[in-house]
Amino acid sequence: MSKTAIVVYSDPKAGSEEAVGRLFNAMFLAYELKDKKQEVELIFQGAGVRWASELVNPEHPAHALYNAVSDTVAGACKGCAEVFGATDDLKSAGFELVGDKAIPGTAGVIDLSRYLDEGYRIVTF
Repeated sequence: MSKTAIVVYSDPKAGSEEAVGRLFNAMFLAYELKDKKQEVELIFQGAGVRWASELVNPEHPAHALYNAVSDTVAGACKGCAEVFGATDDLKSAGFELVGDKAIPGTAGVIDLSRYLDEGYRIVTF
């Protein structure tokens, strides 16, 4: 059975259809892999950490899909959350802040190399 880590980097503050499209496609893939009973983890990194407050809003078009894949969310990058001012929104939305890899000048980031070491394929949006 394959394992996939899906990383969302798109920025909701970009205000573009492309950013929303990337988010939807990341969650579509998570949904499809989950439906196939494959191991999948959805990760929010970089400016993608800003999606938290959007996704928990029942009025957002991605809310229902997010609810369907929320159990695949591995977390959001702790250092990225600090850099992009999303820490409070992430905590309010119930996202786990992950800083398992020490990087100078940050609170730590999600160690994507760990996923490679564990045999995951990484797909980015």
